[in-house]
Amino acid sequence: MDRKGIETAVAENAQFRGLFGVVGGLLAILAALGNASWGPLRHHWVFVVGVIVLAGLTWPIHTFYTDHFARATPSTKHQVRLAVVVLVAIPLVILGSLWLSSRASWSLDLPVNTTAITLGLVFLLSIGAAVGLRLHHVVIYGGLVILGALPVWERGGESGNTGLWLAGIAMIVSGLLDHRLLVRRFGPSTATGMGPDRAGV
Repeated sequence: MDRKGIETAVAENAQFRGLFGVVGGLLAILAALGNASWGPLRHHWVFVVGVIVLAGLTWPIHTFYTDHFARATPSTKHQVRLAVVVLVAIPLVILGSLWLSSRASWSLDLPVNTTAITLGLVFLLSIGAAVGLRLHHVVIYGGLVILGALPVWERGGESGNTGLWLAGIAMIVSGLLDHRLLVRRFGPSTATGMGPDRAGV
């Protein structure tokens, strides 16, 4: 395998560790429940405990992936791409949401779900920049954008919490499919054909 092929394989190994996406989706849903003061989450400390528990799951997930698929550190080129996407994503989510539907005087105040639209676009951009979109990414996150763009939502950005729910579910489903893709692409302990401490470029 040439260097470009190795870089691509390592980036895919890192990107498709979908169980992290499942945790991210659960965090989004927890945030939505917290915003709605659902049940015990009306107490802020319960929400904090939930965040700590979910964050704690990332360590065994990291250990699992390292043990079964080696350590994967994408090349500097891939990391720069993701950094650029993050820099673009922050104003996209904040300003884009306010512009599309909010109580701001300069908002278009459209009946759309800005959270679903902007987060869906961010996921599409970040995955596309990192390793390229797969069909399930286009279907799930593209669908999230389309669903958010339907003119059926409350104006003034009032549907943001529902958008978090939708984004959380999308992240969980995509994460599970990413994990399945990783297993099929590399198989346990094969990664890029390197040892557990060498799968980096």
